[in-house]
Amino acid sequence: MTDIVVPVEETREIWDAKADYWDTQMGEGNLFHRELVGPAVERLLDIRPGELVLDIACGNGQLARRLATLGARVVATDFSARFLALARQRIEALPEIAGQIELREVDATDPGQLAALGDGRYDAITCLMGLMDMPDIDPLLAAVPRLMRPGGRFVLAVQHPCFNSNDVRMVVEEDANGRRTSSLKISRYLTLPPGRGVGMPGEPAPHWYFHRPLGELLGVAFRHGLVMDGVEEPSFTTPPNPERPLSWLSYPDIPPVFVARLRVMG
Repeated sequence: MTDIVVPVEETREIWDAKADYWDTQMGEGNLFHRELVGPAVERLLDIRPGELVLDIACGNGQLARRLATLGARVVATDFSARFLALARQRIEALPEIAGQIELREVDATDPGQLAALGDGRYDAITCLMGLMDMPDIDPLLAAVPRLMRPGGRFVLAVQHPCFNSNDVRMVVEEDANGRRTSSLKISRYLTLPPGRGVGMPGEPAPHWYFHRPLGELLGVAFRHGLVMDGVEEPSFTTPPNPERPLSWLSYPDIPPVFVARLRVMG
């Protein structure tokens, strides 16, 4: 689809450099995660106390801490050493759950590092808003069936490939009576190449996004024996901010996030 090749090391350097800013802005979950990603993931994951969860691309550990409060044990991984250091600081400040979370530096594009996590250990695996940041998702989706216990589930969340990519243009139109209409303009979906974009307003530097149409994203999972048995496409119900018409809050009927649950076939 594209000849652009982005080394993993380049993406790691970008995330290391802005991890502190993201941690400050994210904390225990910004509005995007609190209203869209988190609730959908928790519904599909349906975590049970005592389960062992592998969290891939954990960032500052927000999801790991949330799952621990729900009674899970978590192995949280990221390829950014700085993000893991920030996650460790936050976890150590919560002694009531600190013993339930193990942090490990793992590159999710490296088959050897994924294999070292242990076959058949995990009741569930999560990857929230991380797959679109990875130049290669085949190693992770190949490893998921081996890493999970029988009956395990894999819950992923990504920017919705149909509506939320580097190609999307948000449009606000006003008629003669002053009524505003918000819409999206999309010119490419199947052949959008990797590109750098801003993930959070005010961040130090844009990072790489690797757009994959739904057929490509899920096709990789299907090739490795995973089947999908749950989907959510959450959108905002929070009222829009009149001062920020070009915000996802102005699009209550268009989902910016795609969340899916997959299991091993058979």
